[in-house]
Amino acid sequence: MEVGRRSRVRMEDERKEEKKMGSKIEMVFRVLGFVLSFVAAIVVGLDEQTTVLPLTLSPDLPPLDFTLTAKWYYLSTLGYLLATNIIACSYCFISLFFLLKDTSNDNILVLLVIILDTVMVALLFSSSGAAAAVGVIAYLGNSHVQWNKVCDIYGRFCIQVAASTVLSLAGAVVFMLLVVLATVGLQKRPS
Repeated sequence: MEVGRRSRVRMEDERKEEKKMGSKIEMVFRVLGFVLSFVAAIVVGLDEQTTVLPLTLSPDLPPLDFTLTAKWYYLSTLGYLLATNIIACSYCFISLFFLLKDTSNDNILVLLVIILDTVMVALLFSSSGAAAAVGVIAYLGNSHVQWNKVCDIYGRFCIQVAASTVLSLAGAVVFMLLVVLATVGLQKRPS
């Protein structure tokens, strides 16, 4: 009898240690997701570049200078990228409070967090994909529809869009890992 009780106590202690380790890993992932989505939102939200382009009408006349500005809100795709990163950042901040509270016995809350993590994965991947598609067109242009390259003119602007897109993709991967971690945790949970 005593051996069985010690064995049960040891198993419960091991389960508690696994739970603490899983909670620490989840905390690190949530902080990382917060930082990545926050920085991605800042990078795209502050993205603006003004450039002066000389236009030569005739070789005999001096060129005319045109001031052109690119801002993130000129493209709805970048607005979508900014909005999804703000949503993901806010959700991460709120979900950190749920993590600090012991939610191990609240199955509804655990399920809600998993569902919302999955929504964040979808939002971040979709906005990153949309921004990457527009970025490729801005970088390469499209001769079939006569869209010119704009990254030749707005180099810094395009670099910031690319950086924000990569950060957002990294955030999506972090949220995906959170979903995997939660799913594995559900598998190990006693019924």
